[in-house]
Amino acid sequence: MEIDEQTRAAILAQQRNEITEHHIYLKLAGMVKGDGNRQILGEVADEELAHYGIWRQYTREEVKPDRWKILKFYWVCRLFGFPFGLKLMERGEMAAQKVYGKLVRQIPEAHRILQEEQKHEQALLKILDEELLQYTGSMVLGLNDALVELTGALAGFTLALKNTKLIALVGLVTGIAAALSMASSEYLSLKSESSGRQPFKGAFYTGVAYLGTVIVLVSPYLFFSHYFVCLAMTMVLGVLIIFLFNLYISIARDMPFQRHFMEMTGLSFGVAALSFLIGYLLRLFMGVDV
Repeated sequence: MEIDEQTRAAILAQQRNEITEHHIYLKLAGMVKGDGNRQILGEVADEELAHYGIWRQYTREEVKPDRWKILKFYWVCRLFGFPFGLKLMERGEMAAQKVYGKLVRQIPEAHRILQEEQKHEQALLKILDEELLQYTGSMVLGLNDALVELTGALAGFTLALKNTKLIALVGLVTGIAAALSMASSEYLSLKSESSGRQPFKGAFYTGVAYLGTVIVLVSPYLFFSHYFVCLAMTMVLGVLIIFLFNLYISIARDMPFQRHFMEMTGLSFGVAALSFLIGYLLRLFMGVDV
């Protein structure tokens, strides 16, 4: 069958994508837990290789996989979990399916390949139930509370104390105590409900998310001497944490990014501004000069 150069270029791109994803799924099958999950990923890898063979019949050309893409998705799954990595890959699959839709009129097998790619998505959904996402609620609780409470507290401390080392000390003590308190509260909350989540793990994820946020937000006060510069850097780091966390959740959970990002940012900055004002008024009222 004769195909024009534009169609051939599109097929070559899909051919490379198929062989690349074949290697990605093979790598993931070697690191995923559970025989059932390994089998699903192995089957998907085999089908990707079969698709590569179909496209090769039209191009009559061998195509090498994208080694960078293989490495990227392997480490994304390693660092951020399978749900995040697979969801990220799934977005690429959606773009590929649009190309298949255009090729259906010229390539008889394109329709079957498109159907099999859609079945891949359903098969992969079965292995997206990962522990990290089961405790997303606990992580959100710890992260959100730390951002709202500590940005506000640091803003108040900054104007009231005007000493970076003292602000860092008070901020760390406040943050560590709050992290332990939040973890304890989450433990008791999960213990009293029947959600299937383990209380200890829920408390762990809440505490770690809270404590990690505390360390990041307080860090400028440990390295810089001007307290207003430290406060500005803390605000920037807070926005960065909110951005990265919401990006992760939006991809892994298919949730809207912009609305949640704006909500968390607005809440954190609103509390920080109010606390800054309260710190200023209390300093004037009590006549404290540090």
